[in-house]
Amino acid sequence: MFKIDALGKACPLPVIEAHKALKDHDAVEITVDNEIATENLKNLSEQMNCAYTMTKESETHYTVTLVKEGADAVVEEAPAVSGSDYVVVLNAPVMGLGDDTLGKNLLKTFIYTLTEQDVLPKQIICYNGGVSLVTEDSESLEDLKNLEAQGVEVYACGACLNYYGLTEKVAVGSITNMFRIIEMMRTANRIVKP
Repeated sequence: MFKIDALGKACPLPVIEAHKALKDHDAVEITVDNEIATENLKNLSEQMNCAYTMTKESETHYTVTLVKEGADAVVEEAPAVSGSDYVVVLNAPVMGLGDDTLGKNLLKTFIYTLTEQDVLPKQIICYNGGVSLVTEDSESLEDLKNLEAQGVEVYACGACLNYYGLTEKVAVGSITNMFRIIEMMRTANRIVKP
């Protein structure tokens, strides 16, 4: 059985590591330090048709086992369905409303998690405060470069960059205009906005 020590790793890292491991192994044991991670792993087991067991060792130590159904089972990649293209729209340097520190961390995790998806977005469009994500000071710069290297088109609104004085700091993607942004959003099969 393949074992993963995910103690101290924040969501969604335990799920991502388990998902990767299940591509190569029939059974995976994951050690996590919180109950929310066990629930997220349970959801993964349902999505991947795996048997799920969980043992609570203490308040900060849980062991989850995921076993593929059938001895020779193979975990399949997510099927490419017609119209699976999607566009991610980022219009702020934070995700959601409330505490900005939490929102910044959530957005950083969201962008990293995009890199781990079986189906990547066709495009990422940044406008208003979201344009700061494509600059040299962005904490998500490496993840956005990774996505771009995998064929994801990254765009930032030129008027927004000018407004925030960030045009000279762009380090990933292309500068575009509102006409093109509307075109990309209008023709997208789906738009994902965190």
